[in-house]
Amino acid sequence: MNMTNPPSATAADRDRKAEHIKLALDGRMQGQGGAFAQFEFVHCALPELDLAAIDTTTSFLQKPLAAPLLISCMTGGTEEAARINQNLAEAAQRTGVALGVGSQRKALEDAATRATFEVRDCAPEIVLLANLGAVQLNYGYGVAECRAAVDMIGADALVLHLNPLQEAIQPEGDGNFAELLPQIARLVDELEVPVVVKEVGMGISAPVAAALRGAGVRIIDTAGAGGTNWARIEAERAEDPDIGELFAGWGVPTADSIRAVAALDDVTVVGSGGVRNGIDVAKAIALGADIVGLAYPFLRAAVESADAVEAKVLRTLRELRICMFCTGARTLADLRNVQLIDRGARW
Repeated sequence: MNMTNPPSATAADRDRKAEHIKLALDGRMQGQGGAFAQFEFVHCALPELDLAAIDTTTSFLQKPLAAPLLISCMTGGTEEAARINQNLAEAAQRTGVALGVGSQRKALEDAATRATFEVRDCAPEIVLLANLGAVQLNYGYGVAECRAAVDMIGADALVLHLNPLQEAIQPEGDGNFAELLPQIARLVDELEVPVVVKEVGMGISAPVAAALRGAGVRIIDTAGAGGTNWARIEAERAEDPDIGELFAGWGVPTADSIRAVAALDDVTVVGSGGVRNGIDVAKAIALGADIVGLAYPFLRAAVESADAVEAKVLRTLRELRICMFCTGARTLADLRNVQLIDRGARW
């Protein structure tokens, strides 16, 4: 791809990003059952702990985090998205959690939209993740474009998102997912920062996780089924709600995906997909996640203000701390050894 003369973003591109924000905020596009509803912690009536001693600190990409939280990749490219990303970044800086931006393809193709992603100035210390669609490696993108996305925002890593179902239903979707794995492996070898591979809401299965691990990927984000439903969103945009409902239940449930990825050696697990509160965060960690990603709860807050996002992060952290206290887990390492009762599959 010729980065010195990139194609301009069209009005349709801008409309798509705006529609994604609007539809993602629509409760009909969200999972209703609770991604972790089948699991329960065993209450510990005698935790032998001081609540004030609960320690949620960890590290990610060689940077400290106040809590194992990632504000997951969401948006960019529009005026509203710029305000959302600014609010998310300011809150992440204040609270010491990680942040990923939405797909930067638009910014690479239209320099006028770059500012909607550029949040490093207001969040100089956070873990910040760049983001591109893996499928774009079959549409002219390569190491140079990936490097440009990282450099654009001073990112600590690059997220490559996998979204075959979304692309298949999206009116303007890119459907050529052939031979992506060797290209991902080459990118892992050549890019100066780590590569994170994630789904967008349909989950990473055990075979896919193993294939990614074999390609050298060491950070995998599950983004399992149970949260924002991109089949419904893209079907709504395509004016074909029937296909959205047909595929609404498609995907690997978040809990299953977390356990599948956690079974691999030497892989950092970002557990995401339908995480809505601090108890969900605790359950994700107990299932094997190292870091936990949330999008929808923070998107709703970010539409309002940075203060609202900060309040939501702190509320989630309080919920996590209470959960740790009532299970006798002083640290995140302790939480990973806490018993979870599986009441049976809901899927």
